[in-house]
Amino acid sequence: MNPLNPIGLQGIEFTEFTGGSLDQLDALFWAFGFSKLRRHRSRDITWYHQNDINFLLNAERDGFSGAFARTHGPSICSMGWRVENASAALAEAVRRGAVAADPARCDHAYPAIHGIGDSLVYFIDCHGPRGSIYEADFAPLALPQVQADKGFLAIDHLTNNVPPGQMDMWSAFYKDIFGFTEVRYFDIKGAKTGLTSHALRSPDGSFCIPINQPKDDRDQIAEYLREYNGPGVQHLAFSTHDILASLDALKGSPIEMLDIDDDYYDAVYKRVPQVREDRSRIRAHQVLVDGDEEGYLLQIFTRNLIGPIFIEIIQRENNLSFGEGNFGALFRSIEKDQERRGVI
Repeated sequence: MNPLNPIGLQGIEFTEFTGGSLDQLDALFWAFGFSKLRRHRSRDITWYHQNDINFLLNAERDGFSGAFARTHGPSICSMGWRVENASAALAEAVRRGAVAADPARCDHAYPAIHGIGDSLVYFIDCHGPRGSIYEADFAPLALPQVQADKGFLAIDHLTNNVPPGQMDMWSAFYKDIFGFTEVRYFDIKGAKTGLTSHALRSPDGSFCIPINQPKDDRDQIAEYLREYNGPGVQHLAFSTHDILASLDALKGSPIEMLDIDDDYYDAVYKRVPQVREDRSRIRAHQVLVDGDEEGYLLQIFTRNLIGPIFIEIIQRENNLSFGEGNFGALFRSIEKDQERRGVI
C-alpha cells in the first residue's frame, strides 16, 4: 500500500453473476470459451475460468445474491478485487468513506464493501503465490466441462451506468477510496441520443472503469437503468491478442454482434493506416478500428446478452484509448438496435 494505491489494489480476481436465467448464463459462458470446473463447498456457486478471467455463477436464492437477483434480474452482483492484505484494505476503504458489507449477508468469507448499485466488492488476498480461493473454497465437479479457450485473456475494463447527476459522485468513490485516476472525459452525441462519461484507471494500471450517465430518457444508458432497475455494470470488455481468431472461434455460437454501417470501412484506414491485420477479415467480422500515431486498437460489441449487459472484445496494439474515433459509428449501431427493439 502507498498513497497512490491506498488499499493495495492488484487487479480483478472474479466477477460474480446472478439472476433467474442460470441455464442461459451457463450456456453463454460456455459459448465464450470458459471451462466449468468447480462448485462452492457450501453454497450453490459455480466457478468458470479462462486465462485470467474468473466468473462465478451464484444460484443462491437467499441472502445477498438472492435479493440482488430479485431486484435486478440477470446481473453482476459482486466482484472480487485482489489486494495485498484484505483486512487492511477493508479498514482503509472504510476510513476513506466506503460502507462495509455485513458479513452475515455475504456469500463469500472475505471482507467486502458496498459498490455500484449496492453490489459488493470483495477484497481478496489469497491469489498468486498466496494460494487460490478456488482451491480453498470450491470442490472439483464430478464431471468438469473443459474446453480450449477462445483467446480471452483478462477484463480490460468494466463500464458503470449511473442516473443523471451521479457521475461525479461515483467518480469520487473510485478516486477517493481506491486511488483511481481519470484518464478520459467524453461527451458523446449520436444521431438521436448521447451520454457523458468519465473513464478511470485503477492505481495498479490493470483495468479501467468508465462511468456513463444519460443525456435523456431514450438513450442506451437510460434504457439500461430502467431494465436493470438502477445503476450497475453495463458491460465487460475482454482483452485478446488476436481478435480475429477469437471471433473465428465464436462462429456458430448464439453470440450476436452489433451491425456496423456499410460505409464505415470506406474511410477508416485513412484515419488508421498502420493496422497490420487482414482488412477483409476485419470487415467480414465488422470489427471497429481506431488509433493514433502511437498505435491502434480493434474492438467489437455484442448485442445485449445478460439482461441489459453486453460484452466488448478488444485487442490493443500500443493504444490505451477506448475507441473514441468509433463513437459515432458505435452509437449509430446501438441506435439501430434500439430502433429494431422499439426503444427509440
